Amino acid sequence: MQKAIMSLRPDPDALGFVLIDVARMLRSAFERRIVAAGLGLTPGEARTLVRIATLEGSRQLEIAQHMGIEPMTLSTYLDRLQSLGFIERRPDPADRRAKLIHTTPAAADIITSIRIEQIELMQLVTSGIGEEDLALMRERMKRLRANLAALEEDSAALALAKEAGR
Repeated sequence: MQKAIMSLRPDPDALGFVLIDVARMLRSAFERRIVAAGLGLTPGEARTLVRIATLEGSRQLEIAQHMGIEPMTLSTYLDRLQSLGFIERRPDPADRRAKLIHTTPAAADIITSIRIEQIELMQLVTSGIGEEDLALMRERMKRLRANLAALEEDSAALALAKEAGR
């Protein structure tokens, strides 16, 4: 029985802990680089601008979901980015109440600067890891992301089913 109890002890090198630690440390390092780069954006605004560029023309809710933040938090970032002329909100032709978020040509240089910071950071972080290992790691992380997305969808479906059963 003692052996079973030992296996239940938390392991700081368990995959879940390592992933959480790496994500936290990577975000912190990115934030420090953005501040040090003097781009005139907060780290949150920088992350938002890059995410908008990757999801060009998406709705605010979709962007917030991809970033893992609340829509109101995103709205604050969008207001600032719009005031700087880096994004614009356009009416969604499919739903006049919704807005689609687009980058403007004025955002191109700042997005490039942010990307340079990201690339340089990742070169430092992945130092000593071969290209094949990096490619494999990326594929495995994408699988973890897909598995987690499926869990989220299942949870959302279960919540809807419970709500409908009331």
